[in-house]
Amino acid sequence: MKVLFDATSVPFARGGVGRYVEELLRELAQLETELTVVCKRSDLARFTAILGPACRCVPAPRLVQFRLFRFVWEQVGLAQLARRTGASIIHSPHYTMPLLTQSHRVVTLHDATFFSDPAVHSTLKRAFFRFWTRVALRRADVCITPSQATADGLREYIPRIRARIVVAHLGIDRDVFHPPTADEIAQFAATMDVGRTPWVAFLGTLEPRKNVPALVGAMGAIAARLGASAPVLILAGAPGWDDRIADSVKAVAGTLRVIMPGYLPVEQLRALLAGATITAYPSLGEGFGLPVLEAMASGATVLTTRRLALPEVGGDAVFYCEPDEEALGSALESLLSNPELRMQLRERAIARAAEFTWRRTALAHIRAYASSLEPATW
Repeated sequence: MKVLFDATSVPFARGGVGRYVEELLRELAQLETELTVVCKRSDLARFTAILGPACRCVPAPRLVQFRLFRFVWEQVGLAQLARRTGASIIHSPHYTMPLLTQSHRVVTLHDATFFSDPAVHSTLKRAFFRFWTRVALRRADVCITPSQATADGLREYIPRIRARIVVAHLGIDRDVFHPPTADEIAQFAATMDVGRTPWVAFLGTLEPRKNVPALVGAMGAIAARLGASAPVLILAGAPGWDDRIADSVKAVAGTLRVIMPGYLPVEQLRALLAGATITAYPSLGEGFGLPVLEAMASGATVLTTRRLALPEVGGDAVFYCEPDEEALGSALESLLSNPELRMQLRERAIARAAEFTWRRTALAHIRAYASSLEPATW
C-alpha cells in the first residue's frame, strides 16, 4: 500500500489545514506507512524534518506556488509522479484531486458549509469548493471528513455519492497546546500591552463564517456597562474577507479596546487562549473546529455555538449559546460573573481534549487508505 501524499496545497501560514497535514504526516511516518510526500520547494526542508528517514519527500515544480499552475500540475504532474513512484493511492488533503489517474484516490473534505451556509463564503470560493466536493464524492474511492456532522451534511446535500466516507477526528499537539505557566501568560499580556486587564480571546481566520462582528457588538455592549473594568477583546488570526469587522470595531471605539494582532506564532496560542477569561468562538458552522479543541487542551473556558460539528468536539466541556449578538452578550456575562463555572469548564475541557489525538487521526487515515483498495460496491 504505497501512498503519494500531495502537500502542495498547504499555505505558507499554517492554519487549520496546515496543522492537519503536518501532524497527520508526522504520525503516519511514525507508523511506518509507505509514504511519498510531494510539496512546494519552500516546504521541502520542513516536511523532510517531519517525516524523518522512513519516508520520502520530493519537491514539486517551482511554479506550484502559483495557484492556477498548481491546479494544472495536479491534473497532469501528480498522476505522472504517482506512476513513477509506484503509488497505489493518491491522497489529496484539500478538496481537489487528479481526475485521470490509475491510482486509487483519497480526498479530504473539511466541511459542508459551502452547501449548508453558502452566504458565509465568497461567490467564487463557494462555486469552486462546491464543484470539487461533488467531484470528489462521485469520483474518489474514499472521502475523509473530520467529523460525523460533516459526513452527515455532505450526504444530506449531495445526491449520488459513490465514494466511501471515513470520519477521522482531528487531534492535538500536546507539546504546544497544554495549560500555560503563569509566566507565559504574563509575557503574552506584556506583548499585547494589556497589563493586568483581563481579556476575551478569539482565534481564527477573520471571515464571515466566524461571526466576529456579533462578538464585537456583544463585547461592546458589555464594555458600555462595565466601563474601565471591562475585558479587552483580542481577535487573533489571519485577515479574511469579512468587511463588516472593521465597521463593527469602529462602532465600539472609545468603549471597547479591541486588539487585532493578526497571525500569531503557534507558541503564543496557549497563553492567548488559556490566559483569557473566556475564549469565544461564535462560529456559524464548522467542519470540525480545531481552535475550540486547541483552546480546550490549553485549559481555556470556551464559549461557542451548537452549529454543525462544534458540539461533537466540545461535548459537555464548553458553554454554548446561539450565534446572535444578544445571546452572545448574555452568555459572556454569565461566564464573566461565575468564576466557579469557568473553573469547572476548564477542568472538563482538559480531560475531554485528551481524547483527541493525532495518532487516532492517523490510524483512521490508514483505514481509509485500505478501504480505497477494496472493490467498489456501486
